[in-house]
Amino acid sequence: MNHTDIVLIFCTAPSGEAEEIAKRLIEERLAACVNITPVRSVYRWDGEVVCDDEQLLIVKTTAEASRDCIQRIEAIHSYDVPEILSIPVPEGNQPYLDWVQTEVGG
Repeated sequence: MNHTDIVLIFCTAPSGEAEEIAKRLIEERLAACVNITPVRSVYRWDGEVVCDDEQLLIVKTTAEASRDCIQRIEAIHSYDVPEILSIPVPEGNQPYLDWVQTEVGG
């Protein structure tokens, strides 16, 4: 397995929506695991500085499934422009990386 096989997708969502997104990604085998943690986001939207309490989803998936995973998040997310960022995993605990591959590819 090389550095392009596993990716992390970071996505913020409203508190009530984050768990539903995570469950759908797992049910549809687009992700092996999704961590959800509270965050405070500060950003500019429509010319105004906004501060929001959100949930950060950290999605573990494969490079092969990442495009489908991103498209699924876009389809079910309530934001007009959801934050969705994909980062390759250069290395990690090999048994865990293998597990991610099995769960998403299975």
